[in-house]
Amino acid sequence: MVDGVTMAPPRGGDSAAPRLADIAVQAAVSEATVSRVLNGKAGVARTTRQKVLAALDVLGYERPVRLRRRSAGLVGLVIPELTNPIFPAFAQVIEQTLAGHGYTPVLCTQMPGGATEDELVEQLQERGVTGIIFLSGLHADTSADPVRYTRLSAHGVPFVLINGYNEHVAAPFVSPDDRAAARMAVRHLAELGHERIGLAVGPERFVPSRRKAEGFTAELRESFGHSAEEAGRRVRHTLFGLEGGQAAAGALLDEGCTGVVCGSDLMALGVIRAARQRGMDVPGDVSVVGFDDTPLVAFTDPPLTTVRQPVRSMATAAVGALLEEIEGSRGQRAEFVFQPDLVVRGSTGPARRAAAG
Repeated sequence: MVDGVTMAPPRGGDSAAPRLADIAVQAAVSEATVSRVLNGKAGVARTTRQKVLAALDVLGYERPVRLRRRSAGLVGLVIPELTNPIFPAFAQVIEQTLAGHGYTPVLCTQMPGGATEDELVEQLQERGVTGIIFLSGLHADTSADPVRYTRLSAHGVPFVLINGYNEHVAAPFVSPDDRAAARMAVRHLAELGHERIGLAVGPERFVPSRRKAEGFTAELRESFGHSAEEAGRRVRHTLFGLEGGQAAAGALLDEGCTGVVCGSDLMALGVIRAARQRGMDVPGDVSVVGFDDTPLVAFTDPPLTTVRQPVRSMATAAVGALLEEIEGSRGQRAEFVFQPDLVVRGSTGPARRAAAG
């Protein structure tokens, strides 16, 4: 008991309760201030109160029940996996933003052999979630039935969808400009003297893959005068991930491509692996551009040139749109498109012919 307030034992098993002096030293405030905070008294600035509560957290003690923040509700976040770093990057920002608004995020991942998106949604509904955010879900798959989202709306559950647009779903969408991303990657390689450029991208049924392919072929036609058929031959749809990039690279390198644009950073790393297995140098023999700018790609060998997906802006916008839906203001049933940025690093360089000239 501290100054009349019963404290839970610290996490880790130590049964000794903290002293006012310990908390005061950690928070850099007086013991009297600590006492007022722990007893819920008025007259303490909000920032000072937060410092005292943070000191309790650092010392490993649970906050008194009266001081714990009550959740405004549960919000589900449904993502495909955690192995691709872009998904945890989105999840972190979304969860932080939700927590800042008083909501408790519930992360649901569709691991192989685990629950499907529909099963996860059913479980979230059973728990009475206030809303749901879908990241790269079935809404991005043109072969999936959008009726599942109509049913969710009928049940009164607000939701927002990230990465993938479906005109048959009446909800806010948040996406990067995939067409622009592919175009800027092609232009970058063209400026370096590359003329035979290929695209390694995910399955065609996914909206982001289709859009990247559309932007890629359009830029080839405009920059090099290729026919639609010729430009289309430079596109390789494959599985997402490192293995998919490696498989697509084999066909593109056989075509003599000296530059490869990829649908994700993981696919780009697969292309680099395939090139090295052939004894090729990156970027000396082939230049590679990724997409996402996931953590650590700045430290790969070579550091990866990539098109940065504006994760923080997109995630914050998605939470904002969901909060509007929850509050009943029914925001725009439209797609909010965010512009990506090209980040030039060491995996792209002049085509050999351009360097020799």
